[in-house]
Amino acid sequence: MPRFLHHDVANIFKGKSILVTGGTGSFGKQFVGTVLERYDVRKLIIFSRDEQKHFEMGQQFSDREFPAVRYFIGDIRDRDRLELAMRDVDLVVHAAALKHVPIAEYNPTECIHTNVLGAENIVRAALRCGVKSVVALSTDKAVNPVNLYGASKLCADKIFVAANNLSGGDGPRFSVVRYGNVVGSRGSVIPFFQSMVEKGADSLPITDERMTRFWVTLQQGVDFVLSTFYLMDGGEIFVPKLPSMRVVELARSLAPDLPQRVIGIRAGEKLHEILITSEDSRNTVEMLDRYIVLPHYAFWTAKDISTVTTPVPEGFQYTSDTNAQWLDGDGLRDMIAETVA
Repeated sequence: MPRFLHHDVANIFKGKSILVTGGTGSFGKQFVGTVLERYDVRKLIIFSRDEQKHFEMGQQFSDREFPAVRYFIGDIRDRDRLELAMRDVDLVVHAAALKHVPIAEYNPTECIHTNVLGAENIVRAALRCGVKSVVALSTDKAVNPVNLYGASKLCADKIFVAANNLSGGDGPRFSVVRYGNVVGSRGSVIPFFQSMVEKGADSLPITDERMTRFWVTLQQGVDFVLSTFYLMDGGEIFVPKLPSMRVVELARSLAPDLPQRVIGIRAGEKLHEILITSEDSRNTVEMLDRYIVLPHYAFWTAKDISTVTTPVPEGFQYTSDTNAQWLDGDGLRDMIAETVA
């Protein structure tokens, strides 16, 4: 399984002040725990609008035991609050978003206010506060989007890449990380299936027998984001190389004795995931563990990565159904065990 931590990132975080938006979510909690365990940071600011989650997280990462931790209640819709939170901050990880596809379809303006206008607020606050680097989390659903959530994240991706136009020679650098389904995260099909099995379901619902998905653990996602700070110049979209799995095989691995019933693809759902389109292949290079979609514009003189990258063939696509890496039942169970541990 990919690990994404072969780069020397410790020096990047030593003595730095880091802010993570959506810091009380699944990714945020894993990110905070990892940073506190591994790196000697000066300050780690957890930015979130949910005070109950702040309280619960404070039981796990108390400021007495971890004096670098700061709990900052705020909404990314509020630029003034963001600017207060980003004072004296070096690095920002932007993980806050409205993510549920059906809820976004029913509440489109709320989704836009958070995912699109919130992204703009992150950029403006980072520019005003002199942040050094910003890494924003994206999703496969931003690629050729078929629902509002995906479209809003595509807009956010464009905002963060284009933000490098505003940075000048010594301003913040902005990059994007894009990956697929997270094992064990809220909303994932895995805990949904596990819950059905525990409740004694007589079958598992499958939307389409052909459906495939990319899979990554929370820890792998955190490690990938951390390594991105080492590689980024600004304007890139970083995509990890991940294994795919057919949803029918996933259900069979979790409940081998239960039959499956096909219920049809839901509105806004894709048959297969796409992380890199053929249109992006002209600007995409490959490393051992990742792809990098380079920006169309040369914002500044970038570090030379030609010795460790290879251009992908023109017309290349990175999709879950044509992927070279496939996950079997044992591999899935290992990923779930890693998540639980």
